[in-house]
Amino acid sequence: MSDLTLSAGAARPVPRPATTEAPWVRVALILGVVGMLTVLLFAPLIAVFAEALSKGLGAALESLGNAEARSAIWLTLTVTAIALPLNAAFGIAAAWAITKFDFWGKSVLITLIDLPFSVSPVVAGLCLVLVFGANTALGAWLVASGWPIIFALPGIVLATMFVTFPFVARELIPVMIEQGKAEEEAALTLGAGGWRVFFTVTLPNIRWALLYGVLLCNARAMGEFGAVSVVSGKIRGQTATMPITIEMLYNEYLSVAAFSMAALLALLALVTLALKTVLEWRHADQLAASHRH
Repeated sequence: MSDLTLSAGAARPVPRPATTEAPWVRVALILGVVGMLTVLLFAPLIAVFAEALSKGLGAALESLGNAEARSAIWLTLTVTAIALPLNAAFGIAAAWAITKFDFWGKSVLITLIDLPFSVSPVVAGLCLVLVFGANTALGAWLVASGWPIIFALPGIVLATMFVTFPFVARELIPVMIEQGKAEEEAALTLGAGGWRVFFTVTLPNIRWALLYGVLLCNARAMGEFGAVSVVSGKIRGQTATMPITIEMLYNEYLSVAAFSMAALLALLALVTLALKTVLEWRHADQLAASHRH
């Protein structure tokens, strides 16, 4: 009887660990990922910088130094500088309302926050034109009052905010849900006011997730094209941002100027990516709950 048991046990196959794959599978997956990154990311970036420097660094810098290029760079940085704090404030307020209070329509609010992820930026720009355009009652009154929205800086800011405002809120909501309300309630019990609780308890707990969301928002804001192209009017030297200027220069066959501007925009994006990577590396524990990418 014991011999039969031993022989049956010896014939039983040894299970392979679930996370262990054949060597050829690992090699194929790694080569596939590297190949896709090379085709979709590295090769285009190299081509952009190579084309920008095709006539030398001096020509590239000269193209970036003319009045239209400087206006586009300044406008992009200005729009980003305005949109970031506004989106950060909105993201904090939305995350606070969703995680700290129970109210009817909370799921609808969460869905509305995610709306820019599913709506085309061009459609968003057209919606802004339909609301604030000069052929509408509101838009005509704003133009007559000297505060035009469409084909002006406010419209570009609104379009940029629309496509970027989910990033901060979506980073904060999971973190604030995980942290709960215990610390804030304890501070309130000890006599702290609402603002003091926010600045001394809530904000320190969400600061890294907030910074992470702001970095994502920054990268998206600088590169936004679709919505901005609809509301800006593409006026040279006035409402043409960096992505719009790149398109106009490329359509005019000014390849060195177009790719020089594209290289600068890529450098700004790479700086943002580097900051994001450093943040993830140094504060991985605090950010782990908020990563949904």
